[in-house]
Amino acid sequence: MSLTSRAVYRHGDMRRLFDPASIAVIGASPRAGSFADRTIQALKDYTGRLYLVNSRYEKIGERACFPSVAALPEAPDCCIVVAAKDAVEEIATDCAKAGVGGIMIYASGYRETGREDDIAAQDRLTEIGRAAGMRIVGPNCIGMLNFGTKAGVTFMIPPPMERPLPHAVGLISQSGALGFSLAQAVMRGVSVSHLLTTGNSSDVDVADCVSFLADDPNCAAIGCVFEGMPDPMRFIHAAEIADAANKPLVVFKLGTGEAGAAAAMSHTGSLAGENAAYLAAFERAGAIVVQDFEALVETSSFLAKAPAPKARGVAVVAVSGGAAIMSADKAEARGVPLPQPTPPVQAILESRIPDFGSARNPCDVTAQVANDPESLTACASAMLGDEHYGALIYAQIYSTELSAKRPGELAAIAEQHDKPICVVWTTEWLEGTGSTEAERNPRIGLFRSMDRCFATLAHWHAREARRAAGPRAYTRLSRPEAKAEAAALIAASQDRTLTEREAKAVLAAYGVPVVPEKLTQSEDAAVAAAEALGFPVAMKVESPDLPHKTEAGVIRLRLKDAADVREAYRAVMANAKHHAPHARINGVLVQPMAKPGVEVMVGARVDPLMGPLIVAGLGGVLVELMRDSTLALAPVTPAEARAMFGRLRGRAALEGFRGAPAADLDRLAEIVARLSEFVADQRDRVAELDVNPIIVAGSDAVAVDALIVKA
Repeated sequence: MSLTSRAVYRHGDMRRLFDPASIAVIGASPRAGSFADRTIQALKDYTGRLYLVNSRYEKIGERACFPSVAALPEAPDCCIVVAAKDAVEEIATDCAKAGVGGIMIYASGYRETGREDDIAAQDRLTEIGRAAGMRIVGPNCIGMLNFGTKAGVTFMIPPPMERPLPHAVGLISQSGALGFSLAQAVMRGVSVSHLLTTGNSSDVDVADCVSFLADDPNCAAIGCVFEGMPDPMRFIHAAEIADAANKPLVVFKLGTGEAGAAAAMSHTGSLAGENAAYLAAFERAGAIVVQDFEALVETSSFLAKAPAPKARGVAVVAVSGGAAIMSADKAEARGVPLPQPTPPVQAILESRIPDFGSARNPCDVTAQVANDPESLTACASAMLGDEHYGALIYAQIYSTELSAKRPGELAAIAEQHDKPICVVWTTEWLEGTGSTEAERNPRIGLFRSMDRCFATLAHWHAREARRAAGPRAYTRLSRPEAKAEAAALIAASQDRTLTEREAKAVLAAYGVPVVPEKLTQSEDAAVAAAEALGFPVAMKVESPDLPHKTEAGVIRLRLKDAADVREAYRAVMANAKHHAPHARINGVLVQPMAKPGVEVMVGARVDPLMGPLIVAGLGGVLVELMRDSTLALAPVTPAEARAMFGRLRGRAALEGFRGAPAADLDRLAEIVARLSEFVADQRDRVAELDVNPIIVAGSDAVAVDALIVKA
């Protein structure tokens, strides 16, 4: 079996490791402050059977100490290896022989050094574990926490190990230190079921951890700090397992910059970098991606508590006009609707709110709530009871002794209507009175940012819409023969980069509309071609050595007559020789001008980790400058392709901006779907595809330029 690619482990494969009934500390020591002593202290409240192993001691404190794993009265479910690197392999072998369920290795100095002998040492550990069916976490691991059994399998000082509540969050982090920082959320009232960290992931990795928590009954949602992995499609499979279990998976990805991406020959290559590929894969698998580390626990905790939304509308109640305005701003930015109350609800609001307040949504009850404490709950209950609202936001402006009562009052309203209430804690007294009460309450989601609150509600709505749509259904659009025909055309090209003419012939096999053209080698031939095709025309130099024709100055557009054609022919040929004196020139392409319309770029790339990707955005020469594009795993359905355009910041250009005809998005989506089938079919033959632009004028859409780079 490959050391880097295998099936995802399931809950039963890792139960003994992550939910152990017995634990042994191998290398136990009485020396105060040692990793072994710290580990024993972290396990002081562990509810299972704890064994200490070290041949140098008969007892440590009041506990017996055994000379070896073989001498223990049972094969432990989990062994913590607290030993120097040179002793780890022998200990792992002994554990495998004894039938241990899994081991956790602290020692460092393995694959992370990059040295061949250290990499080989880690690979040997992997082989020992897999041969025996013994799961391994680490090496170079900081440990894990199981709050249900109070198992602090770590040399860190664990946070209070309180038993998980039904809305507990399971946390995973490839960074051990960041993981333990997240686990301290229990100190402000968040319920946590597990913290799993992975170290070097010699065996058990982040994908396996997701799979374990997906099937664990003590975990209601999963929050994951993700860096990367050699075979990320295993993580996508684990995310699909979580989705099938209806368990929200929230991911914060580290390393989102593209500085390390390989140089690309096309616009697509620069837009479809590694991070964008990960995000597209997460989306396809149903994972929720947050942009901030601070959002991970808040979002996971809310989704662990919240039922499915009953409506997309959100109601806002505040005692501050400024907070109400802030909520409206953030709702608009995140695309969360704030519908106005119905007449019966409006009447209740007007009866309880002073004239200088706002009996609307957002609702400003004003500071008069101090004289009429029940006005806030009356307004909140009236709004949350309206069928147009699926959730309510309350902005907690200031923390006082009275704040401790507010979560209970709001929770009663939430329970009455079976809808969640979000408390946005705007006061800078972050742990002020009432915050812990709100966090612990299963009916309330606590946020310390108005923006993160609305972002989470948008994720909540999107997740429900995706699940309501049912399983993804994909039906191929292109002809079955297209794959073989295109492969033959690609193979026939003599260069790694196909010419525009060759590329468009390939795409035409998939039913992609392309502009007609003629290749000419003289001014007279160019004039004849233009007259045959019909003026106005465009002219472009064809050369396998000039993939980016705009930069080389070898394109001329809107040529109206023969004189224009002759002048353009001389100009583009001169520019080609000046820009690249040794470039091979096949001639000059003459094409009829497409109808004026919106320019769209569609491209594709085969990612070495994620496979074929499709990217779409507004096109033209500014495509990389604007970087307004969306990405998906290929192939996509027409509906998925249309949704890609809906996510563009500049989508108004396709919807009939300033009186221009709206683009036929169904036709455009069909073209994107066909191009995605091309890259999926030709993933072993093609590295990059760039179709820029596709000109869309109403229902007419045509590809006027294309670039294909062979693998």
